[in-house]
Amino acid sequence: MHVVRDVTYVSDYKLLLSFDDGSIRLVDLAEELDGEIFEPLKDIDYFKKVRVNPDLDTIVWENGADMCPDFLYKVGVEVTQRTLAA
Repeated sequence: MHVVRDVTYVSDYKLLLSFDDGSIRLVDLAEELDGEIFEPLKDIDYFKKVRVNPDLDTIVWENGADMCPDFLYKVGVEVTQRTLAA
């Protein structure tokens, strides 16, 4: 199981996630916000309030929405420090 260590809002519904294995992945959640719990996240200002919950090892929002870290790892695209600098 993967563990999310850090989250940074990038743009739109994109987040940069750091995982416990040292990888950094860019995750676009625009197509993943289905269901009642995720409805408030479609408001971009609310979406930006994402944070890491160290007890759950993943990202969460104030309304209780969260996402499985393994799912986030799978849908994320790995980025490198060189990619970030560009």
